[in-house]
This record gives sequence, structure tokens and C-alpha cells, in this order.
Amino acid sequence: MTRIIGHVGALHRFPVKSMAGERLTIAEIDWQGIEGDRQYAFHYTDNGTRFPWMTARDVPAMVLYKAGFADPARPRTSTVTVETPDGARVSLHDSGLHAHLEAAAGAPVALIQVARGIYDAMPISIQTTAGHARLEAAHGAALDPRRFRINVTIESELDAGAFQGLRLAFGAEPDGAVVHCADPIPRCVLITIDPDTAAKDVTILRTVAQQFGNAYGIYAGPARPGLIRLGDPVRVLE
Repeated sequence: MTRIIGHVGALHRFPVKSMAGERLTIAEIDWQGIEGDRQYAFHYTDNGTRFPWMTARDVPAMVLYKAGFADPARPRTSTVTVETPDGARVSLHDSGLHAHLEAAAGAPVALIQVARGIYDAMPISIQTTAGHARLEAAHGAALDPRRFRINVTIESELDAGAFQGLRLAFGAEPDGAVVHCADPIPRCVLITIDPDTAAKDVTILRTVAQQFGNAYGIYAGPARPGLIRLGDPVRVLE
């Protein structure tokens, strides 16, 4: 038994951890998540902990760099281009880009590629338009959804939390993906960073923490590989 709960309103992929990403019309889901998502990251070479990544938590200006695959359909082998804050387009492997980021970090950094994705927790993030609208109403102002780096936005009247523990099917068989929704996504200082200016607004995190249990959106993992297309109907499998 299934019921339609909405449609796919937006798809995003982030080739480089903490950099701005790219909008998709089709996302390929494999057992690691969305192909190409968080495939690259900069890391501190002198940090041997389990979280050595250079992120916008430390260098907010990272969100002003926009990364995209030259061949979006083949992220594992495609080159990656980065649009810098001043409008230049350079290779992700450009030595000048690395030097600039290293100077901003104040520590030696290096680039790493991990095909399975470099995630803090689970590989797919989901939010609904209703869930985002509830946050805006509570905060008393419009909030750019890009702050929250969501992979799949569902146009729905339901909150994403209503899907916890359920499976969501996208599109139609045989090629539609199925994901299993897990826990709400705990939020950190990253959502305070304006995606256009890198300026911080700590009141946003305060609203999320105080009125939403510090959660925005829901994590999910692949239950069946396949495709998610913009406009796909989304069904709950019961």
C-alpha cells in the first residue's frame, strides 16, 4: 500500500564538502547516496582526528565557492570546476585555489577524493516545503534554503519529521529510488552563514535550537538504488 505525500521540488548535490553545490534535474542514488555528493573535501594535513575536514565552520567563506562537475552524469571520473567569489572559474586542483584556502584556514590543507562520499552522518538529507515554512514563520523572516544544504526538497504539506522510520519511493518502478528515513538532522553553526555573503546570523541557530529541538530536515539512507527526478511524485511505502 502506498500514498502520495508530495512531489520533488528541488535536488542539490555538493561535489566538495562545505562549498556551494549544484542544482540537479536528476539525481542517481546508489548504496552510498547521491552519486558525486560530498565526493571531495579539503582536510587538515596535521589533524589526525576522525574529523579532520576543513569546513565552513572554520572558514565561512568556503560557502562562496561554487563547485560543479564538468560532466554531471559521470561524477566519479568528471573534472570539477570551482567558481570563486570574484567570478573566476578554475579547476578544483588549481594550486592557486589551494593556496588561497590554506591561507584562509591558517593551516596546511590537502584535497581528498572519496567516491562513497564524505558525510558527517548519513548520506541523504530531506526537507519539505512545509517544514521550511514552519521555520520561517517561527523565525519571523524569510530564510534562504541554501543555508541548510538539503539534497532533496519535497513539496508537501507534511513536515519531514513525519517520515521518520518510513520508506519513501520516488517516481515509478523500475528505476525510481527508495530511501529509508532515519533521524532528524541536528544543526550547527553552518546554518548561520549567509550563502551569498558568508556573514553570520546566530539568531537562526537559536530559533532552530529553541523551537525545533535543534533539528531541521531528516536523514535518509538508500533502500533501493535508482533515480530521483525533479517533479517526481513521492510515495510513502506502508
